[in-house]
Amino acid sequence: MMEPVSHIVVDWGTSSFRLWALDRAGQVLAERRSTQGLAASATDGFEVVLETHIAALGIGEDVPVMMCGMVGSRSGWIEAAYLAAPVPLAGLAAQTTLVPSTRRPIHVLPGIAQNDPHHFDVMRGEETQLLALTTREGACLACLPGTHSKWVRLEDGTIEGFASFMTGELFQLIREASVLAPALSGAAPVEPASPAFAEGVAEALAAPESIGNALFALRASWLLAATPATSALARLSGLLIGLELAGARQRFGNLDGVSLIASAPAAPLYRQAFAVAGLADIRAFDAESCVREGLHAAALATFQLEGAVS
Repeated sequence: MMEPVSHIVVDWGTSSFRLWALDRAGQVLAERRSTQGLAASATDGFEVVLETHIAALGIGEDVPVMMCGMVGSRSGWIEAAYLAAPVPLAGLAAQTTLVPSTRRPIHVLPGIAQNDPHHFDVMRGEETQLLALTTREGACLACLPGTHSKWVRLEDGTIEGFASFMTGELFQLIREASVLAPALSGAAPVEPASPAFAEGVAEALAAPESIGNALFALRASWLLAATPATSALARLSGLLIGLELAGARQRFGNLDGVSLIASAPAAPLYRQAFAVAGLADIRAFDAESCVREGLHAAALATFQLEGAVS
């Protein structure tokens, strides 16, 4: 490495692994990416996977690591207990879980749980992205698209409540394993500018209670009108994202001023969906930059206390 590595940060999810070597200022000196999520890493050994990537960058032992994501779940490397909302984001670094290792300090950030009997919910990883919003005063609503999208209500840097929507997972299940699969086979990736996408968003917002009927209509239009797969897939995406927006609006009220924390390909789709919904004053943040910055802030706070960062 040309510059001294201060610490390493890792976003380790169910199906992906992202590692960055950072200097004290948070600048990226090197990175590693792979599909070694929980399933693959559990087989190979979590420490083996981590140390293999670190060694590939030529980084020696003793450099500390801060991690977030499903690596801290019950089925991950070590369980990092959920914190009960409301949770001040600034205090996350003080409640990390230490991973047993003889080579280096390794910590995992906690997830957050919502124990409301009417709205049980959990998040793990998204809280780290939200650290980018801790300087915002007053109320703030954030949208974090994904396999399980999160809508989070913040108040002066504290997570007051949140709601998860299985939008991404439903999209994949319907596309690959439902009666609609033949109608969607061979479709090109969804384009935000597609009229079918906008129509799907608008339809779901106007009548979310009829989403089951709207979904089956995709199969019927393929059978009866030979609707192209690309158009049908765009409409499916619009219907599901529109349904999510309808649910978020019902839960949180006015969505104007929402902070969108997303990367491609989700970011442009959600921006277009927000435009169809007539939302104003949208603030956009890159999700990967946010998780890296959040991990960096947590690493500095944690390892400064331990004297591990020079």
